[in-house]
Amino acid sequence: MNDTEATGSKLRWLWLAALVVVLDLGTKAMATAMLTYGNPVPVMPMFNLTLLHNTGAAFSFLAGGSGWQRWFFITLALVVSVVLVFWLKSLRRHETWSAIAIVLILGGALGNVYDRVVHGYVVDFLHFYWNNYHFPAFNIADTAITIGAGMMILDIFRKPREPDGDPE
Repeated sequence: MNDTEATGSKLRWLWLAALVVVLDLGTKAMATAMLTYGNPVPVMPMFNLTLLHNTGAAFSFLAGGSGWQRWFFITLALVVSVVLVFWLKSLRRHETWSAIAIVLILGGALGNVYDRVVHGYVVDFLHFYWNNYHFPAFNIADTAITIGAGMMILDIFRKPREPDGDPE
C-alpha cells in the first residue's frame, strides 16, 4: 500500500475551506455595505446585526495595541494555516471528522487574515445578547473556527475506533 492509499487524500476537503472564505468575505462585504458602523439592527430577540471592526483577536484580545498586533495575528494565522495543511495532508483515510475540523479552522483563519491584510481589522457583525449582557460580535470565519475547534475537542472524547483493514 503506497502512502497516498494509507493516508487517503484529505486535501480534497480544501473546497470546504474555500467555501468558508467565500461565505465569510461575502457576508462581511454585505454587512459593510448595508450597515452603519456601531448601529445595531434588530433581527430577532437576542440577535442584532451590528457592524464593528476588531483590531485584536477573539473577544478583542490585544485590540488596544499600537498596531503591532495586526502583523502578529497575520503571521500567526499564516503559520497555523501552513501547519493545518500539512496536518490535513497527513491524515489517514478514516479521519474525515478531523479533516472537516481542520478545513473549517483553516477557512476561518484565512477569511480573517484577508481582513487584517486589506483593512487592518476584522469585520464583525453577528451580535447576540441577553438582557444587558452582550456577547462580542463575530463573523462567519469566527463561527467556522469555533465549530472546527469544537469538533476537535469532541474528537478527543470520542471512543477510538480502528477502521476495518486500515493498518496503524
